[in-house]
Amino acid sequence: MGSTRRRGRTSRLVAAGVACGAALAALTVPAAEAGPLGQGGPHWAPKDPGTPQVRFRGLAAVDRRTAWLAGTGGTVLRTTDGGTSWRNVSPPGAGDLQFRDVEAFDARRAVVLAIGEGEASRVYRTDDGGATWAESFRNTDPKAFYDCLAFFDRRHGLAMGDPVDGRFRILSTSDGGRSWRVLPTEGMPPALDGEAGFAASGQCLVTSGRKDVWLATGGGAHARVLHSADRGLTWTAAGTPVPAGDPAKGVFALAFRDRAHGLAVGGDYRPDQPSPQAAAVTADGGRTWTPAAVPPPAYRSGAAWLPHSRAAALAVGPTGTDLTTDAGRTWRTIDTGSYDTVDCTPDLSCWAAGEQGRVARLER
Repeated sequence: MGSTRRRGRTSRLVAAGVACGAALAALTVPAAEAGPLGQGGPHWAPKDPGTPQVRFRGLAAVDRRTAWLAGTGGTVLRTTDGGTSWRNVSPPGAGDLQFRDVEAFDARRAVVLAIGEGEASRVYRTDDGGATWAESFRNTDPKAFYDCLAFFDRRHGLAMGDPVDGRFRILSTSDGGRSWRVLPTEGMPPALDGEAGFAASGQCLVTSGRKDVWLATGGGAHARVLHSADRGLTWTAAGTPVPAGDPAKGVFALAFRDRAHGLAVGGDYRPDQPSPQAAAVTADGGRTWTPAAVPPPAYRSGAAWLPHSRAAALAVGPTGTDLTTDAGRTWRTIDTGSYDTVDCTPDLSCWAAGEQGRVARLER
């Protein structure tokens, strides 16, 4: 009986992976042959969690069945059945906090970041699917404001904060987020006047491999990407062609498919302002950035490479979803729904989340 159950479960997982893989493959057909997302092909299928009052900017997709959400009002949700049902696993007493990032290792272990000035910036960790939480960090520096989390593996991770005394603040953990320490700033380049990060999608800090990490900036005279090859001890900075020079402009999200090839998306988050050159691409680990020849038509806050693809990626924002099939050089809009963040998983699954409790998974 046990082997029969295992074979049945394996068959269902293979079938689900094939179906999702077909949906992702259908996305990448030439633009001349493809219609808008959802017209008889792959589409964002809503997975309503029943929380229309919450804006979800934090999303951690584990696989096609398991995903975590983090949002306003101290809200953390989890699904383990592909979004059919959601469990509210919010930390007790967190109702006044704004969760902007969540990093999940599996269905039971996750770390969430609350943003804000002073003690509003906090980190929590759970090892039991959100049944209980431990507060592992509370910011006591009134000048600090944390934006994003990222992990290299199940033990080592970083959190990024806006500049304090002229340099970006970095937290480090080596025990899976159970404890944190502020890294020294000697290896961090000086911040530009007005420069900061954007806590818009949990993707202003991203990793690839065991030691490489990048952080995205805006607000200063130039939108920059900073890179560290030693887990945040030393950094180099590179300018991007994404417009800046205003507190509302800059790079909002990064996505790297390996330590060399990356995407940057952003623009001006104000809905009444245009966002030309809202995307850029790098093939040298972020040392240089090239503007997209055909960028997304508006501000985008989240980005993700499609699973196992060297050329296809998604970008999302309040006015739509865009697809590139040439590694970020050109983009086309495939959906007009509002999403703030997107995440894809190795088992050929992509999820998106945003305002008014919107959550969706890519399906065919």
